[in-house]
Amino acid sequence: MPNQKPNFLSFYKLLCFVLLTDVALVASKSTIEPCSNSDSCNALLGYTLYTDLKVAEVASLFQVDPISVLTANAIDISYPDVENHILPSQLFVKIPILCSCVDGIRKSVSTHYKTRPQDTLSSIADSIYAGLVSADQIREANSIDDPSVLDVGQNLVVPLPCTCFNGTDNGLPAIYLSYVVKPVDTLAGIAASYSTTITDLMNVNAMGGTSITPGDILAVPLSACASNFPKYASDHGLIVPNGSYAITASHCVQCSCGPGSRNLYCMPASLAVSCSSMQCKSSNLMLGNVTVQQSSAGCNVTSCAYSGYANGTIITSLSSSLQPRCPGPQQFPPLVAPPTYVTRDSVFAPAPAPQSDGATTATVPKTSTVPKTSTVPSTGSLPGFPPGGAPFGSLSNASTLMNSAAALPAALVIYLLAQLISPLSL
Repeated sequence: MPNQKPNFLSFYKLLCFVLLTDVALVASKSTIEPCSNSDSCNALLGYTLYTDLKVAEVASLFQVDPISVLTANAIDISYPDVENHILPSQLFVKIPILCSCVDGIRKSVSTHYKTRPQDTLSSIADSIYAGLVSADQIREANSIDDPSVLDVGQNLVVPLPCTCFNGTDNGLPAIYLSYVVKPVDTLAGIAASYSTTITDLMNVNAMGGTSITPGDILAVPLSACASNFPKYASDHGLIVPNGSYAITASHCVQCSCGPGSRNLYCMPASLAVSCSSMQCKSSNLMLGNVTVQQSSAGCNVTSCAYSGYANGTIITSLSSSLQPRCPGPQQFPPLVAPPTYVTRDSVFAPAPAPQSDGATTATVPKTSTVPKTSTVPSTGSLPGFPPGGAPFGSLSNASTLMNSAAALPAALVIYLLAQLISPLSL
């Protein structure tokens, strides 16, 4: 009988060790994608404005082109002085970024922030960058010994989460959005909003269950149209999410991924200046032109397509094919007006599951007109990781640990209670 108490204490310590180990394993805030080379990819950040900001100010926070922010969200860039349009606080927008390979994992390190009076690492992380980064991550990235002392005007690297996964999801073209989970979100609601499945989200983020916690960062695969430009092209690897646009070729070419399509369609940005020739060789067709001719054998289709940008030259390719039926008119993603207010119904942010009341998000009137073209600036396996580039660890989720404890067999719980009570009864 005297040995029962030490045995119970040993078992209790072992149980605590297991639970604490679980906590350490889920400490990462976002999905980690291992990488072993210096390549990069296009990715997106889901960002919620912390205050009213001009389009140019939002872009400046991430050091990206203001027009690329608008085109990524299918906002009409033909509005006068659109870069100085004020976007409302709490608006959710997608920010296009370059996702690099740094120290063996995917992250974006091209964003820098200059500190202002009253800034703290926590306010920068939680407020200004809307939880896309943590104070500890900023501290580590900048080798800050004392986080309580920040010099005004100090230039900080802001490491931001991103993933590539070879630009595919289940073998189809995809671009990944880093999305900060909000209190109203459910995994089902996020999956439905982005036209994916719960299973796919769980697989991508290496999740053991459907529980999510506010502040977690999910990698959300978005259906996209991928290019097949040659490697020597400066825009090699261009990929455009479904329902949006991208600008390339030094302001000269606008590419879109129409609704329900996986075919990238590029056309001239007609107000651009100083562009190289956009005419296909041995043809009078210009970039984006398609001719169709019905015949008894089918439909002869000839098109002049964009094939990348290299050494200041727009590369075009002429192709002809016989198709069973003639293609319909090109479908463009619907444009929206620059947002001026925020309401519950949103075309920018995910909706919660049907049983939830929803959150304050943004909405703007839609247009269905063919987009206007305009002048736009360009955007400029490790040890311990699973093979094949699969995500390693991900969500900092306290409920995961609680669920694990709750899943202990009833018999084990009774045994532990018995072991606890037994010595006390002596």
